[in-house]
Amino acid sequence: MKAARMSNRLSWWHEWAAPLWIGCSFSAWIRLLIRNRFAVHWSRWHFAVLYTFLSVVNSYLGLWQKIWFGRRVAKTPIADPPIFIVGHWRTGTTLLHELLALDEHHTGPTGYECLAPHHFLLTEWFAPYVEFLVSKHRAMDNMDLSLHHPQEDEFVWCMLGQPSPYLSIAFPNRPLQDQRYLDLEQLTSRELEAWKRTLYRFVQQVYFRHRKAVVLKNPTHSFRIKVLQEIFPQARFIHIVRDPYVVYPSTINLHKALYRIHGLQRPTFEGLDERVVSTYVDLYRKIDEGRELVDPSRFYELRYEDLISDPEGELRRLYDHLGLGDFERFRPRLRQYFAEREDYKTNTYRLTEEQRAIVDEHWSEVMDRYGYSRQGSVECEL
Repeated sequence: MKAARMSNRLSWWHEWAAPLWIGCSFSAWIRLLIRNRFAVHWSRWHFAVLYTFLSVVNSYLGLWQKIWFGRRVAKTPIADPPIFIVGHWRTGTTLLHELLALDEHHTGPTGYECLAPHHFLLTEWFAPYVEFLVSKHRAMDNMDLSLHHPQEDEFVWCMLGQPSPYLSIAFPNRPLQDQRYLDLEQLTSRELEAWKRTLYRFVQQVYFRHRKAVVLKNPTHSFRIKVLQEIFPQARFIHIVRDPYVVYPSTINLHKALYRIHGLQRPTFEGLDERVVSTYVDLYRKIDEGRELVDPSRFYELRYEDLISDPEGELRRLYDHLGLGDFERFRPRLRQYFAEREDYKTNTYRLTEEQRAIVDEHWSEVMDRYGYSRQGSVECEL
């Protein structure tokens, strides 16, 4: 019994994770608190105190990064256009991000780079010493997680104090934040230019560090293809889609996990199901609009199920279509990646009849377009 308790404690520590706001600058953190009227649940106040201290450190280090690297980064041309992975949450964007980052000619911004955009050029050597702050697996699907794994760049805006829909994660019971920044269509010209500068500067920093084509994965970018094209006219886009019967419960599970782990309140999840349904419809409408703006030779679509069943064949076709170079140079690392994960187990979930009816009613167009059966399995892998 004593050994079991000790094992549980070690397991808990192994999977413990500090909420992501640990990377905020001082202005970003204070603005977040004021905007939400300091509505931090009492059980999270110790984090609030810690983040206040660390935000000062982040801002101080950010100032030194600007002094040491600012001019050199600003003079660095981005010689290799970035690659954007778009698609709804839980469609396999993370897996595809990790696979493309295996190519020695690509780089995906790491968790440390996305959570410390103010100073990673100065302090990235220190990342291994703070690895204990990150869980070893993602809560929603058991995928490996660390500060050196490729990460979603939307967190950059949160850490820098810029508007982002992801700020709602911190205070999930408050009104949704910065929804205008989902598709960017309602921004003033000044706001839009500020958003563009933030993305360009971050890509420039990552390119300065690695001198490789930057692969960015961000489901919110699915709404922004038009703007991304304006910033990077030669950018390539990869859209990945997955069975909606899986995506619906899996996305709800994702949001609940994020709110529980990274929220500063005890979430009620009020209105979550309805938001997932409507956001999905809006996202695919914007992808359809964006696809028309991109040269077909720079836009590729694939299904998650095809990627899993034949990763080498699907990625070879992707490489050929987008002109990403010799697939053979990267195939050995691809094979090694899957060989090391032979025992990986996904979470499973049983789709209810009510959820099936919701998907059939609202997402049927996407199902038909990408060839998904209306009689899919009731047991889903999340």
